[in-house]
Amino acid sequence: MTWAVDTLKLDRVRKMMADADLDAIVARTPDNILYLTNYWCMKGYDAVVFPREGEPTLIALEPQMADAERVSWTSDIRPFAGYDPHDPRPPQDRARDLCLAVLKERGLERRVGLELSQGVQAMDRMVGEPTVFSQQWFDAFRAGPGEVIDASGLLARARMIKTDQEIERMRLAQELATLGLEHVNEHLAPGMRCSEVGAMFEGFVHSTGIGYKGQVEMARAFTLVWSGPGIRTFTATGDRPVYEHEPTLMEIWVCADGYWTDLTKNFCPGTLDARYDRLLDMLLGVYHEAIEFAVAGAPLNELDLLIRAGLAKGGYPGQPSHPIGHGVGARAHEPPFAHQADAFTLEKGMVLAIEPGAYWPEGGGLRLEDNYLITEGAAERLGTFRDDFRIA
Repeated sequence: MTWAVDTLKLDRVRKMMADADLDAIVARTPDNILYLTNYWCMKGYDAVVFPREGEPTLIALEPQMADAERVSWTSDIRPFAGYDPHDPRPPQDRARDLCLAVLKERGLERRVGLELSQGVQAMDRMVGEPTVFSQQWFDAFRAGPGEVIDASGLLARARMIKTDQEIERMRLAQELATLGLEHVNEHLAPGMRCSEVGAMFEGFVHSTGIGYKGQVEMARAFTLVWSGPGIRTFTATGDRPVYEHEPTLMEIWVCADGYWTDLTKNFCPGTLDARYDRLLDMLLGVYHEAIEFAVAGAPLNELDLLIRAGLAKGGYPGQPSHPIGHGVGARAHEPPFAHQADAFTLEKGMVLAIEPGAYWPEGGGLRLEDNYLITEGAAERLGTFRDDFRIA
């Protein structure tokens, strides 16, 4: 989808490159290419040479040239062949050669940043399958005349702060998630299999999302669905039935043209069992306290401690086993990540998924999760679907 050039974020990246004394960054992961050029590749062979000064050069797979020319923020687009009868190597090697040629052509070889510590990729537009680059791919840059450094951290830090355009794109993903959740809420019935519930949500988002408001070209949804005693974190969706008086928990991810939302919502088709009533009341209290805490200047490790202390006070010490918060943007899970070893401070413009959960050893439990834009005042909730699922 065509968007105006997001100069605010690109200028921020260039300022950080100047501070790091980088002439250029060569990015190969689909999420970073999207971030720097607005081009979301179909397969993970593409790359971008992003200079500190001047126009970026996009290295695009030949069959995608029309898409690249239509949506990219740069006019310097160099195609490479997926298959070349005169070159038996894989396509990413031809993309790398073009990157090296551009660096040399533009005099950008002195100090170059690569994603050296970002070993796999976010989802491409095809199947979400990571294309893993070999050590030889990176060594070819080290063989050049200049210095190569790891720019993964620089890009991650830049991406933590969202621009207004990025928030607008994330709101589109949130709107599609809400529509899908409302569809599930309308059709959920006792006895349905968890896999049916997941398929219902995923299919609705995909069919509704493509072309949504004339602003989305590709929409995908992913789910984990558990019900009643089958609610166990880090387990796959199964064929367990939906229970009438116990919750069905849906962990969902929605991607709209490369920007994500990460939510957990619950449903109950009948009157909720009393023990879940008590658990939900406790969890909502911890959740709301965490949301109030999440403002610019708040230490992220203290947010982790706050949530875990609240759960312990409610009778669930040592829970949850999963993280309680992380960034969301051009990945569903991206920095910053909440853990107690790092006193990272929240900043205005970050988007944070906050997700306390409590679970019973024998199976069952609840999790609440939504995405929040960090401001100087109260955090702004980006989602609109209710957390208290006892409310119709």
